Amino acid sequence: MAILKTKKIFYWMIPILIIVFLGSPFYAADQKEASEVKQTSPLKGQFYLEETVKIYVPSTYDMDEPIDNTPYVNETLAKFSEMFGGATAIDGTGSWLSDDNELVKEKVTIVYSFAEDLNKKNLKEVVNYARYLKKEMKQSSVSIEVNGKMFFIE
Repeated sequence: MAILKTKKIFYWMIPILIIVFLGSPFYAADQKEASEVKQTSPLKGQFYLEETVKIYVPSTYDMDEPIDNTPYVNETLAKFSEMFGGATAIDGTGSWLSDDNELVKEKVTIVYSFAEDLNKKNLKEVVNYARYLKKEMKQSSVSIEVNGKMFFIE
């Protein structure tokens, strides 16, 4: 009986081993091809920045009074350029539901920079700047985004 069980296991092992041994050259070829694509990429060896920091500059004062936020956007562009070597501003529309379940929409300008290293000092400076904007523009909070994660600075 034990010999019969051993034979059954052996018969199942043969196809598995054949697949593993025959499949491995194809796998290796696929890996080599993928590696060659990476190595021949026109971006190979180019300098890049991995980290991103964004601040959402409101266009209201005291939460509901529309204003021209251009001076704040320009100040933020200068601040981020000084900190990170450059910045970009894009206009958008933000929305949320009020306590009365009404849709509230507001124009917003997102100022962002890519950074080589978002260290503790830089992040603290960005948070302090968001607090300054919050106070200056009388907001309940100002949003910052770091590497795809949203933070509400209150």
